[in-house]
Amino acid sequence: MSKTILVTGATGTVGSGVVAKLGGHEVAVRAGIRDPDAAAPPPPEGVEVVTFDFERPETWGAAFEGVDAMFLLRPPAITRVGESIIPAIDAAERVGVEHVVVLSVLGAEKNPILPHRKIEKHVLATDLDWTFLRPSFFMENLVQTHHDEIVEAGEIVVPAGNGATSFVAAGDIAAVAAETLAEPGHEGQAYDITGPEALTYHEVARILSDVLDREITYDEPSLIEFARHSRRQGRDWPFVIVMAGIYTTSRVGLAGRVTDVIERLLGRPPRTFRDWAEANAAAFDTDALTAVDVLSGGYEQT
Repeated sequence: MSKTILVTGATGTVGSGVVAKLGGHEVAVRAGIRDPDAAAPPPPEGVEVVTFDFERPETWGAAFEGVDAMFLLRPPAITRVGESIIPAIDAAERVGVEHVVVLSVLGAEKNPILPHRKIEKHVLATDLDWTFLRPSFFMENLVQTHHDEIVEAGEIVVPAGNGATSFVAAGDIAAVAAETLAEPGHEGQAYDITGPEALTYHEVARILSDVLDREITYDEPSLIEFARHSRRQGRDWPFVIVMAGIYTTSRVGLAGRVTDVIERLLGRPPRTFRDWAEANAAAFDTDALTAVDVLSGGYEQT
């Protein structure tokens, strides 16, 4: 009997990629979606769709039933993980889920204020088999979180100082996730997932300037300047605080480490930032599509 795998956040940039990549393995795939009727595009043929929402416990039972392994992705809007995600983990264990692959963040084990680390610590206290994926900063964050400031003002506003970051493409993370979910031997492992190089945001701005043929700047805003900017953008305080904590890892020099995890697990090199920027240049076109239109890639993401 093939393994059944539940993918939470199955319509997101990483989650949809995980669903697509699992199609290359001999497993049954279950896509957990908050509102299946609104999912666009729908998951590939052969993927079971279930309603799943961390904040609606009544959706957990049917989603977890018969599941062997689960990809756990914390929705960015959920910062108080103790009220929803942690109880969901306990529910999954009670009904027989054996293995959970947690999408965390690089350096989480050294940053106890991050919700990712709180999730990791809780999983470690259960009897679940676990795998922690700790990717560096997503290249896609530049579009999905910082799209407006880059497109409208030609600037990157993050409090990362002059620290380097080993940016990684979401498609590479999804491929690693699918491998660790579908194939044995990854239990009890924490994988730091990075791209092939570490770049400062000054270097990121120069690459984007070159690819987009217009000036993109980065002026090393302070944490206070970043918080003020984020509030003007309409971001709520919990989200701003989490973002500040994550970017501080770059600021203090903890986000620049480059690993060989992608090449070791997938047998190929990770995508470079320049290659990603060239492939996604349309996402930064002031007259073109939105970030979601360009980057989501539905379930065809590579």
